[in-house]
Amino acid sequence: MTMQSTPPMPTDPEGDAPLAESRPRGGRAGEIRTVLQEEIESGKLPPGAPLDERALAARFHVSRTPVREALQQLAARSLVRIAPRQGVSVARLSINQVRAIMETVGELEALNAKLAARRVDDSLRKALDEAIQRCLDAAVQGGAAEYAIANTFFHEAIYAGGRNPYLAELIRNARRQIQRYRLNDFHTKAQISKSLQDHQRIARAIQDGDEALAVQTMLLHVPSGSTGFSEFLARMPMSFFDSEAADQ
Repeated sequence: MTMQSTPPMPTDPEGDAPLAESRPRGGRAGEIRTVLQEEIESGKLPPGAPLDERALAARFHVSRTPVREALQQLAARSLVRIAPRQGVSVARLSINQVRAIMETVGELEALNAKLAARRVDDSLRKALDEAIQRCLDAAVQGGAAEYAIANTFFHEAIYAGGRNPYLAELIRNARRQIQRYRLNDFHTKAQISKSLQDHQRIARAIQDGDEALAVQTMLLHVPSGSTGFSEFLARMPMSFFDSEAADQ
């Protein structure tokens, strides 16, 4: 009886070591893109951070081909910049681009708060009470990470209360674009305290059904105005911003 030989393990076409790559290349590229996208949007990979194909291939135990495909997918989403002879890096936004996105987030959040105040019911009032209590607990007992989670919980309660899933998704998408620039929002007790006070005013306006006040308090909550945005910029390394990026 003849013995069947074991097929050789795939190797990197550019000469890297053998790889244990059992899934289709397209599937692996998608998985790598998902991981890197989360790390970029969360700020683990900050704006301007270099992305080396060979190092990423070693990290994910794949050839450089699916890594290259993943980076191209991220570039199509404006999360990665691929520059000839300069390599690949996490995309940076200009200050004007960041301001524009934050202004958009503020206006959309204000519209959603208005709809929530218009459509408020006992269920939303209870949800907002729970969200405020969660923010209060995080402010007293937790730190930046705990309060950031509570902050998301609070805003999600308002998205649900607005009863406009399309608007809510627009806000989430815009927030994802800007999240890597807002990692220092809750680093001090003063920042957390101000955010909590804002949340209490916003919740009260919505619970009272006061549409105009809900809009006003939400707009003041997002740092898109001149004073709030200046304070925001003061907390950010200037290396995170691209002075050459085309303003949109």
